[in-house]
Amino acid sequence: MKTKIKELREKRNLTQEALAEKVDVTRQTILFLEKGKYNPSLRLAYRIARVLNSKIEDVFSFEDERI
Repeated sequence: MKTKIKELREKRNLTQEALAEKVDVTRQTILFLEKGKYNPSLRLAYRIARVLNSKIEDVFSFEDERI
């Protein structure tokens, strides 16, 4: 999974810690999400997109190369 969390977060002058607090997760969760090492629940993806004032599909790219 690819994400634009870091780009969108920095555009809004949010630290990983600030975003984590707003979506009620740890900073490490944001770090793993930004690196593509963690797939968020739909609920978390929605909360992140909402805080970043974006659509889920603009924040996360769920590409499946098998298709």
